[in-house]
Amino acid sequence: MKTALDEAAFGPITVDITTTGRRSGTPQRIEIWVVAVGDRLVIGGTPGPRGWLANLRSDPALILHLKGDVIADLDYVASEVTDAAVRREIWTHPTTEWYRGRSTVDDLIANAPTVELDPRVD
Repeated sequence: MKTALDEAAFGPITVDITTTGRRSGTPQRIEIWVVAVGDRLVIGGTPGPRGWLANLRSDPALILHLKGDVIADLDYVASEVTDAAVRREIWTHPTTEWYRGRSTVDDLIANAPTVELDPRVD
């Protein structure tokens, strides 16, 4: 049986994430897209500042909320992707095609918010 995260291998899926507000320290929940790039689970966006990224830079722990057919709250840790070669791999992958319709590959590589998610192990 396919899980919601398995669907991310075919393109972005809609999820919610909860981060910790960098200034307020309170939980901040937003709707966002997650995509699988090979064996990486990635949150990205078109170029520009993002509050969720600022929050993750301050505290990389987040809760990924699956919704739809499968409902689950999963603990992850985000790491910002800064390596240009890895960013190129992400932003040229077939699952990130939607973003390339809104910005150039070069702009995505240089400026798009991009984080990789790993399961949180306590």
